Amino acid sequence: MKTYFVVGHRSGIGRALTELLLNRGDAVVGLSRSESGLVHPNLTEFQADILNWDGSGLPEALDGFIYAPGSINLKPFKGYKPEEFRSDFEINALGAALALQKAEKALRAAQGAALLFSTVAVGQGMSYHASIAMAKGAVEGLVRSLAAEWAPAVRVNAVAPSLTDTPLASKLLGNEARAAAAAERHPLKRVGQVGELAHAGLALIDNPWISGQVLGVDGGMSSLRP
Repeated sequence: MKTYFVVGHRSGIGRALTELLLNRGDAVVGLSRSESGLVHPNLTEFQADILNWDGSGLPEALDGFIYAPGSINLKPFKGYKPEEFRSDFEINALGAALALQKAEKALRAAQGAALLFSTVAVGQGMSYHASIAMAKGAVEGLVRSLAAEWAPAVRVNAVAPSLTDTPLASKLLGNEARAAAAAERHPLKRVGQVGELAHAGLALIDNPWISGQVLGVDGGMSSLRP
């Protein structure tokens, strides 16, 4: 049995990854700000704000680390307040960095792998995405820097999705017209599903010869122009 630490295991892609790991017989230590409602003998969960978490509760060895928290804060650049830039950065990048610092020893002990999440907007230059693209750009920098620094002991990768049907994206997909418009913008003519992102992330964690990569799982948004 392998052991994984999932930050943001309560909902969305983090929950889907947690369920995949548990269903295949692995153990999961989950950290979120509130209870997940998941019940499984191989799940240990605790509640904390990642920015204030002291690192307690981690096992001595971790086969994998997943950081799934994120934010979607889209508006014209002139409308962002300093606290919004700060919040997006803290949720997406600083939280990941702090958690990785605390998990490093356990990851090295098991020769484990780390998985973070970026966004297609980092590479594509999308209007109204300045704050999230800036924060997730930092995530991609962190992935590549740590992949180099921690090699060969620990692998570090990321998935860069486009719009995915999660609770976080509910405002963007909240009615039939919005959902249809979002689907139409993608070359594959639909938005992502949490299971698709979870399986892609799990493939990066499991493959022992991939590190320092940012995998686009985005319905063709990053590379196709039909």
